[in-house]
Amino acid sequence: MGFGDTAKRIQTLADKAEQTYQKLNELRDEVQETQTTVKDTADRVAGLENEMAEQRAVLDAVAREVGVDLDAVSTEAHIVEAEGDEDAAESDEGTADGDEDDAAAADADA
Repeated sequence: MGFGDTAKRIQTLADKAEQTYQKLNELRDEVQETQTTVKDTADRVAGLENEMAEQRAVLDAVAREVGVDLDAVSTEAHIVEAEGDEDAAESDEGTADGDEDDAAAADADA
């Protein structure tokens, strides 16, 4: 009787080991695919950064040729962006206040 139970336990353990081995192989394949994807993405990003730098150089050269003050344009863009961020924050606060006002008005009507 003891040998039969032991054989079953060994077989169960062997089955679980086989399943674990298969899962590890699947996981290894997934990790390799992820590493390949990350490398490909990094290569594409590097290429895009190079292309953007080239375009920026051309744009700067054209702007200088036309007589555009690049520092002034950059400063203006940053100011507009900062104001947009402030407006967005204020509208978010206004929306929250508006919700409270709407709730108070609904209570008053009830």
